[in-house]
Amino acid sequence: MIRTVHVDLGERAYDVLIGPGLLDAAGARLRPLVRRDRVAVVSDQTVWGLHGARLTRALEAAGLAVHPVVLPSGEQTKSFAGLEALCDALLALELDRGDLIVAFGGGVIGDLAGFAAAIYKRGADFVQIPTTLLAQVDSSVGGKTAIDTPRGKNLVGAFHQPRLVLADLDVLATLPDREMRAGYAEVLKYGLLGDAAFFTWLEAHGRAVLAREPEALARAVERSVEMKAEIVIADEREAGRRALLNLGHTFAHALEAETGYGEALLHGEAVGLGSAMAFRYSAAAGLCDAQDAARAVEAVAAAGLPARLSDLGDRRFAADDLLRHMAQDKKAEGGRLTFILARRAGEAFVARDVDAGEMRDFLISEGAV
Repeated sequence: MIRTVHVDLGERAYDVLIGPGLLDAAGARLRPLVRRDRVAVVSDQTVWGLHGARLTRALEAAGLAVHPVVLPSGEQTKSFAGLEALCDALLALELDRGDLIVAFGGGVIGDLAGFAAAIYKRGADFVQIPTTLLAQVDSSVGGKTAIDTPRGKNLVGAFHQPRLVLADLDVLATLPDREMRAGYAEVLKYGLLGDAAFFTWLEAHGRAVLAREPEALARAVERSVEMKAEIVIADEREAGRRALLNLGHTFAHALEAETGYGEALLHGEAVGLGSAMAFRYSAAAGLCDAQDAARAVEAVAAAGLPARLSDLGDRRFAADDLLRHMAQDKKAEGGRLTFILARRAGEAFVARDVDAGEMRDFLISEGAV
């Protein structure tokens, strides 16, 4: 069964389709969106090797010529150099603004291809076909596109909504277990920030989701996308409520910067750890009941995600270095630290004036030096 979540943004509205078999139906789904019988498909070496031939067959069956742009796999591709290489490849294809760009991959490809579409000849249409759980429940929906810089993650980007999102649950069968757990961190985030009943359901069914049991997986993805859509509709450009989607991310982005945006710490792993830290900080500050904080931390750990800095091995983090990255976070304003903190499991809020000294003490209590 195909489930549809509508992202109602007026003239920029689009559907997110969730279910099995969507890759094979991609040609029929994309055909109404194209003006010429050609599409540029941006992917990475891993995804293209696994699924490129299947997507190509589906698009060609609908009469579409496929022009693949295959980039190196990994977070390092989401950079100025990666953006330049992608834009040059798109220009070499002589795409018009009316041609369609397809982002076919995980969050790195979705963010990079979406940003390239936003700036290509001042704006081209694009479609998201996310191939990781993290991308399906989070980064493919909502129009946030960006690249990383040495000074921080996602600091250069644009809001650019896709025309359509196809979340094919079948492609998750080839996703490594570690990547599956990383994506599940974002699923947990939705329950923790705004849906206590969903969080309770995940406590009971998280293992089934991670095991890719069809019904549990479909429900987890659908509810996550519903929550993302509801928040994006209310606050498309993150002026207020949308910031809640960054639960755990201020901690996460600082940790990712310190580990070099690589395989040492995946984004979803950092989000899981950051969410646990946000709940522990909230409890320590008297904002959240200790029992709720313990539930959040246990849910992260039960998914096989790092829940404490010590779970990252012997690596030592300097509290001052982490604070420096936090001060560069997109949510920071006027030198004030902004975090998403919790009142309880299922209710988060934006704290816009977190004391840097108190945060430093907390980081040291967590194991930073």
